Amino acid sequence: MKNSIVFDFSVDTENKVIRVEREFAAPLSQVWDAWTKSELLDQWWAPKPWKAVTKEMNFREGGYWLYAMVGPDNTKQFCRNDYTEIVTHKSIAGYDAFCDESGKITMDFPRSLWINRFTEEGDSTFVNITIEYETIADLQKYIDMGFREGFTAGLENLDALLREME
Repeated sequence: MKNSIVFDFSVDTENKVIRVEREFAAPLSQVWDAWTKSELLDQWWAPKPWKAVTKEMNFREGGYWLYAMVGPDNTKQFCRNDYTEIVTHKSIAGYDAFCDESGKITMDFPRSLWINRFTEEGDSTFVNITIEYETIADLQKYIDMGFREGFTAGLENLDALLREME
């Protein structure tokens, strides 16, 4: 049995990209479901003590996921991901943005393009994530707000959820 899982988080300012490679000790079908079904996303997406609450999800090309990140004091920050390409059990691409409760994108933070690729190797599933930004300043805004720490915590929540699903 492996002692550690693969986790790599890198920031490429020259190309305005964040890259994350993450291994999960679970079959591809479970990892895919955790990224594509709102009832599962709500259980892991937000770093504790925050939680994700889906308002609407239409997982298809041209569809979107509208959700709130809800803080312990009930503060809500709405976000949406507009799906541009989905290849079942292989990849998901979409534009992520902050928005208001109705899904209207706000300009407080820039949009980013997420490309998630899924591969199964033995008893593990690897998710390779590329997050592209328009400018270095846009990328830096996300780093400064603690994206690495928050996203890392969310991925650890996903590990716990996948163990529960065994």
